Amino acid sequence: MLHTQVMKPAQMEITNIDSLSSDADCLYNFDQAMAAIDAMAREININYGYTKITALSVMKGGAVITGQLLPLLKMPLELDFIHVSRYRDQLTGSDSLNWYVEPKQDLTGHHVLVIDDIFDEGKTLVELVKELKQRGVATVKSAVLANKIHDRKTDQYTPDFIALTLPDRYVFGLGMDRKGLLRNAPGIYALKGE
Repeated sequence: MLHTQVMKPAQMEITNIDSLSSDADCLYNFDQAMAAIDAMAREININYGYTKITALSVMKGGAVITGQLLPLLKMPLELDFIHVSRYRDQLTGSDSLNWYVEPKQDLTGHHVLVIDDIFDEGKTLVELVKELKQRGVATVKSAVLANKIHDRKTDQYTPDFIALTLPDRYVFGLGMDRKGLLRNAPGIYALKGE
């Protein structure tokens, strides 16, 4: 007799974008997310006016939000990126920040806007802001696509600009990954049952 293993919902994994509608809950579709990014861009434009900034995209997750946000900003800006991670494509983060790529330019005296995908516990942004201040930036602010609501956050920092709020679920899409995949999902999703 052939035995098959039945997967519980928490064990399921999505293998392609076409299975999203049956295997995942859509928390925000693409149009809803773009409307929120547009509203956040208006807030950033009001805050900075025409002050020149350096937009610092946090790879990998910040790539999508950066690409959507920059065309909506009115001030003169330079673009740079960094690659730091606490997660290393895992579901949970470590306490240490791993630097893979540092800014290419000297940021001394710059007005820096850090752009990232999600504000979860906040440890990554706390360390980034601390590091940028040590490098002598004039100001540093942050813009995130999503703020996850739970009680495990650091009390040391809150992003300056937030597009969306999310429940305490493991989310993916629009730059956020699930085990290194699905950053290209056209919305923000969470697996059913998680």
